[in-house]
Amino acid sequence: MYKPLPNSLTITTSKVNGLGLFAKEGIAQGTNLGTSHIKINGDIIRTPLGGFINHANEANCVKVELKENQHKRWNLITIRNIKEGEELTLQYTFYKI
Repeated sequence: MYKPLPNSLTITTSKVNGLGLFAKEGIAQGTNLGTSHIKINGDIIRTPLGGFINHANEANCVKVELKENQHKRWNLITIRNIKEGEELTLQYTFYKI
């Protein structure tokens, strides 16, 4: 069954911008949260992870590129322990801020 977000995350109001991704529980460093972006035929498509994660210069997550046949996808990985209630952030590379 498709789940747009892992059980450990929720979307709620962000102090950074609009809505953001927040931890519902502690998340360990190095956790793969799933696919945030997919590139198909030159177009980058955001999943709910990619669509709701906000930018931060000192982000707590990174995108890791994976190649699958003719497509590319990026998974969201935590780069440090995330506390319950903390917003997940990413340093944007696909979009200008």
